[in-house]
Amino acid sequence: MPPKITIIKDKVLSDNYFILRNITYDLTRHDGEVIRQKREVYDRGNGATILLYNRDQRSVVLTRQFRVATWVNGNEDGRLIEACAGLLDNDAPEACARKEAMEETGYQVGEVEKVFELYMSPGGVTEVVYFFIAPYSEQLKKSAGGGVDDEAIDVIEMAFDDAIEKMRNGEICDGKTVILLQHLKLSGYMD
Repeated sequence: MPPKITIIKDKVLSDNYFILRNITYDLTRHDGEVIRQKREVYDRGNGATILLYNRDQRSVVLTRQFRVATWVNGNEDGRLIEACAGLLDNDAPEACARKEAMEETGYQVGEVEKVFELYMSPGGVTEVVYFFIAPYSEQLKKSAGGGVDDEAIDVIEMAFDDAIEKMRNGEICDGKTVILLQHLKLSGYMD
């Protein structure tokens, strides 16, 4: 039986780029005790991520871009190596993943496999991220990639084993990318 939730206050603190809300609620536990909690909840919409892999070459396509939040939190140059990703906006998750792959990496992927949909930071962020993988080949390369508008994205093709090593030594420290790399490793896709 789910806990009973009674909303006391739901105030929008910011509606600048995404929505930040302050929510006060009473949580009635299974034993009947009521606990009042106050939380800030950040609603940035849902997203999709896709990791491109090539079994024959044993390689993956990743991106590198500046992420201001990591820079604020101690990442000296603010850049992360990542699987391409983006917000759904009004797209279905798979359509978003395909669009992001094309915009960021230049690959127009064919077959796409959904592997997860996960809350990435459920303590304070509403976002669900839909995870996909897709094979790539040079025949699917349609542009240089690099993103659109205000993005400055480097496209990185690297050996799968190098990506795993970079994950282990902390050079790849983006959660969604680590999850997708581990999925490829554990599933045997790259064996």
